[in-house]
Amino acid sequence: MAVYVDAAIWKWAGHLWCHLLADDTDELHRFAAELGVKRSSYQGPPKTSAPHYDITGFERDRAVRLGAIECSREQIVAIFRRVRVPNGKVRR
Repeated sequence: MAVYVDAAIWKWAGHLWCHLLADDTDELHRFAAELGVKRSSYQGPPKTSAPHYDITGFERDRAVRLGAIECSREQIVAIFRRVRVPNGKVRR
């Protein structure tokens, strides 16, 4: 199984942010815990269809050092589509 991060390009609250995804949700949570990211930061169904964490650029650098695979925007979109939960997002 693998864990993936895209580039930290999203500006919010004075930081640059990116996405942390994994092939398996349990692996995603394990890696996030090892990274020191709080479980309350998790985003998944029913809020969003693709299980992931939004992490800062600083956390991204640590994630890469811990073995996360760096991905382009196109690659991370393909991973989002692969790991998403069908009908997992509640539409309002």
